Amino acid sequence: MRSRLIFAAAAAALLAAPARAQDPKPAPDSTYEQMKLLVDVLGYIQDNYVSDVDTQKLVYGAAAGMVRTLDPFSQFLDPEQNREMKTETEGQFGGVGLRMVMRDGWLTVLTPMPGSPAYRLGLLPNDRLAAIDGVSTKDMSMDDALKRMRGAPGTTVTVKVLRGPDDAGEAGWKTLSFTITRELVKIPSVVSRSLGDGIGYARVIEFSAKTADDLSAALRKLKKDGMTSLVLDLRNDPGGLLSAAVETSSLFLGENKLIVYTQGRRPESRQDFTAGANAPYEDLPMVILINGGSASASEIFTGAMQDHKRAVVVGQRSYGKASVQSLIPLPDGSGLRLTVAHYYTPNGRMIHRDGKNPHWGILPDIAVPVSPDVEAKLYAQWETIYAKDHKPHSMVKPEDMVPDEVLDRAVELLKARSVLGALSAGVEASTAPAASPTAP
Repeated sequence: MRSRLIFAAAAAALLAAPARAQDPKPAPDSTYEQMKLLVDVLGYIQDNYVSDVDTQKLVYGAAAGMVRTLDPFSQFLDPEQNREMKTETEGQFGGVGLRMVMRDGWLTVLTPMPGSPAYRLGLLPNDRLAAIDGVSTKDMSMDDALKRMRGAPGTTVTVKVLRGPDDAGEAGWKTLSFTITRELVKIPSVVSRSLGDGIGYARVIEFSAKTADDLSAALRKLKKDGMTSLVLDLRNDPGGLLSAAVETSSLFLGENKLIVYTQGRRPESRQDFTAGANAPYEDLPMVILINGGSASASEIFTGAMQDHKRAVVVGQRSYGKASVQSLIPLPDGSGLRLTVAHYYTPNGRMIHRDGKNPHWGILPDIAVPVSPDVEAKLYAQWETIYAKDHKPHSMVKPEDMVPDEVLDRAVELLKARSVLGALSAGVEASTAPAASPTAP
């Protein structure tokens, strides 16, 4: 009964808050009746349910259900989910640096992250995690395993590992124990390499708080290695932070150009995001790769480059997520991820896919169709395996790899541009008027 009274008091306090004139609300008596329904349901459950209930779980469940009716991207986060969300967006966490998968019923190391504590101690791809801090991993979920592995930097975690050749049977596996000191582990957001002929390649995995810095570092290295043009791969990039998309766009757009603007429910809520006066890579020829997995911040970046004719976009139609979520902290450590606006490209395109907009998504300048089966294989090929004292390599064997036609098309475009540029320069030189002879 006490918790019911507290819940009712909270509802009454909410109703007592003054409404803003520009934000009309339902009549107070109507809203109170609607809130009273929640209080009544809570009371009936507490008084009559067949077993004892956790009131906090009920309240969290009600909050989650309420938010779930809004749109697919708004979400109520309990304290633990809220912490995980912050970890993802900040791009770093306290842990040991292992990427894991579930394989044959075992928690298995996919790869240690290069330079991480697990990498330095010598944990290897395909190691099976049998126990974490003495707790068996049998029937342990991936989420539970990650929670146990993560913790404050400087603390330790002990893992029991089974290691052995796949062709030796269970008897060929040996048991090892590692005590790992957790550190602040950075989640990589950019991978890069040279494709030859002056063409650099950078793939943005996700737009986190570190992405602009990570991409800047990658571009400096590529430029040092002779890069004169760039392929920027945003395929299967689910997005991330709006601020990260703006900062990354500012590497390539200068002159205070508009990158994106957001518009909420009220007309005065429009907010413009612009580039700086100068961009370090403003003149770097660039091709952007997108597909149906490119969403949110990926589409903000691509839309800005496309509208300003700053890059050629190659691939497939993007996902079409153009809603902006704010992460609102709540007093007990939980959070509310709430859609507060839509974003628009510089030319005013609203690309959100909501069933009403036939022009959703970013359409590539050059479409290259790829089957879902090939896309899945390409995604697997991108997964890089690291191990101490071994050269990094793809998790897919060379003989099982499929050609990347989208990347190949981008390279062809940049090579053709280079050749045409040289031809144009040659024509201009040959047609220039001869200099007048000078008198001795």
